[in-house]
Amino acid sequence: MERPHPSNRQINEDLLRPILHTSWRFYAATLLLGLSLLAAVLAWSYQIHRGIGVAGIRYPVMWAFYITNFVFWIGISHAGTLISAILRLVNAGWRRPITRCAEAITVFALMVGSMFPIIHLGRPWLFFWLIPYPNERLIWPNFRSPLMWDFMAINTYLIGSVTYLYLPMVPDLAAVRDRSRGLRRKIYSLLALGWQGTATQWNRLERAISIMAVIIVPVAVSVHTIVSWDFAMTLNPMWKSTIFGPYFVVGAIFSGIAALILAMAVLRKILRLEEYLKPLHFDNLGKLLLTMSCLWFYFTFAEYLTVWYNNEPHELVVFRSKVSGRYAPLFWTMMAGNFVIPMILLGIRRLRTITGTAIAAFTVVVAMWLERFLIIVPTLAHPRLPFVRGTYAPTWVEITITVGTVAYFALLYLIFTKLFPIISLWELKEGYRERRARTSLAVPVAAASGAGELRP
Repeated sequence: MERPHPSNRQINEDLLRPILHTSWRFYAATLLLGLSLLAAVLAWSYQIHRGIGVAGIRYPVMWAFYITNFVFWIGISHAGTLISAILRLVNAGWRRPITRCAEAITVFALMVGSMFPIIHLGRPWLFFWLIPYPNERLIWPNFRSPLMWDFMAINTYLIGSVTYLYLPMVPDLAAVRDRSRGLRRKIYSLLALGWQGTATQWNRLERAISIMAVIIVPVAVSVHTIVSWDFAMTLNPMWKSTIFGPYFVVGAIFSGIAALILAMAVLRKILRLEEYLKPLHFDNLGKLLLTMSCLWFYFTFAEYLTVWYNNEPHELVVFRSKVSGRYAPLFWTMMAGNFVIPMILLGIRRLRTITGTAIAAFTVVVAMWLERFLIIVPTLAHPRLPFVRGTYAPTWVEITITVGTVAYFALLYLIFTKLFPIISLWELKEGYRERRARTSLAVPVAAASGAGELRP
């Protein structure tokens, strides 16, 4: 028998509790994540002082951990805005408790990912040279370069994602405003934009959200397509592929769904949201993750099969280094994490539980980072001219910065859950109202059919 839906008062108490009440766990987690972030800042400061050479970057492997992290986090950013927008457009009712969780991931992943090109620079204080603006040097960026396209696409995506995250939050910000006092009330009043819940305001809000949902989908697809062109526009082995655009987009959605499942699992446990993040949501996202796993395997198989069949010497060197050479352990770990384990845990219904889905999502996140690493490093270590081959090994600086940026993402997400409802109150209530309306319409029909009978 289906459990009764929680009342509006219960929803407000459960979802506003993390905002209005702070436990010691919040301060402990903030301190731990802050220390990890501080360690990363110190490591980056050391790199700026001593030079980029302390990062282990050596010719010809000039892209390594930092660019791997850049591509990885831009892919993770597809968790929210793209997935949320698609689910809104198809009017999937089960999406309501997860949309804001996903949209927040998009914004914070973009904030983290966009840092890495600057971290990668030898002179990061000159990053503004990448920005196309009139200057006395009369030097403009090369608009034919995909790196310039990255700047345009990522900033457009970030602005659109922040707008798409903020618009559905306005009614909930008003709800927090009405339960706050003093300075907090003034701040939330400013953020709520004078929201009073009139019919005109609701109509304009829903129209704006629908427009943004339509706009953000092609923007999100274009972002990771342009990131893939950073590689495909070169002549390096196993990069010059026309399939890289959809391959990167599929991988981005794949890793984004996995990151969303992990975030939901953590939020469900820590914030006691079992009533709202239900097994149904993990089951549906698990099916989506399984679908994307199959698509990812298809694109990977097509890419590697083409390279193997063409039998070009400079590409086979990179191919063999991944499949049976130095990078083989990472390659087969990637295949297990992205395909084998998800197929087992998500393809078998009994194993597609909350725990099983979370484990599969974790393996996907790790394996997708390995995939980005394997795209970059083996190719650069075995370029087209064999006499300039090289090796790469990460240093403590790169590892510390990588771990610190993961902590930075988690810290941003933690602070967000403290300041704003992580589940949309008004969307959740709207979904419950629609269910009650359908139930109330079904009862008279059943009663009119006679005892124990239903109309065909």
